[in-house]
Amino acid sequence: MLLSHDVLGSGPAILLLHSGVADRRMWDDLVPALGHAFTVVRPDFRGFGQTPLPPGEYADADDLDTLLDHLGITDAAVVGSSFGGRVALELATLHPGRVSSLVLLCAAYRGVEPTADVQEFGAEEDRLLEAGDVEGASALNVRTFLGPDADDATRARLLAMQRHAFEVQLAADEQDPPPAPRRVDVDPTAIAVDTVVVSGALDLDLFREVAVVLARDIPGAESIELDWAGHLPSLERPDAVLALLLDVLRDDPTVHQP
Repeated sequence: MLLSHDVLGSGPAILLLHSGVADRRMWDDLVPALGHAFTVVRPDFRGFGQTPLPPGEYADADDLDTLLDHLGITDAAVVGSSFGGRVALELATLHPGRVSSLVLLCAAYRGVEPTADVQEFGAEEDRLLEAGDVEGASALNVRTFLGPDADDATRARLLAMQRHAFEVQLAADEQDPPPAPRRVDVDPTAIAVDTVVVSGALDLDLFREVAVVLARDIPGAESIELDWAGHLPSLERPDAVLALLLDVLRDDPTVHQP
C-alpha cells in the first residue's frame, strides 16, 4: 500500500518520520523552512494520520521503500523521532541504499531493556485502554512525552493526533486477521551512514539509555544532548531543532536560516 504523505520544496530529499504518539503533522512547524533547502517528504505510518491500518503482515520500512520508489527518490536523509527513529534504523537495515544519512531524535530501539519509568507508563496506558478511556490514555501520553517547553497549543495538537491513532489502531485490532507488523532486528554496528544521535536530558530513562547505546555502537555516530528537551524536541522547541537539522544536513553548516 502507498502511505499517505506530502512533499514540499526542492533539493536533496529529506524524509521525516513521526513518533508513535503523533503523525506527520508533528513536523508542521519545520517543513516550510526545510522546504527551502530540501525536498521534504513526510508520510503517515499505517494506523496514523490519514493512512489506514489494513489486516495482514507488513513492515514500516518496506512501506517507506515503496513510497520512495513511487516518488522517484533514490535515497534521502532520514530524520526519525522516537518510533520514527526505530523505523529509520529498520529502513537502513532492510533497504540501506535508501538512506544517505540519519538523524535520530530520542529514537526507540529494541536492543535496550525497558526501564522502570517506561514499564510504569505502559501499565497505566494499558489500564486506561482496557477501561475504554481513550481520552485518558491520550492525555497520559501527552503528559509523559512532551517536555516542559511545549505550549498549550502544542499539547492540544498532540492530544488530537494520539487520540486519532488510538481510535484507528483499536478498531484495526478487531479485524480478522488483525494487522501484523513484522519484527525487524537492527544491528547498530552495521549502520554505514553518517548518523547523529540526539537525546533529551529530560526524557525517560529508556530513551536516554538508547541514545548512549546507539551513539556507542553505530560507527562514527555523533551524539548531541539537548539539556532542555523531553522526548519530542521538535514539538517542544521547533526553531532549535530546525537549526540543528540545517547544521547537520546542509552543505554549509554555519548558516542557520534558509
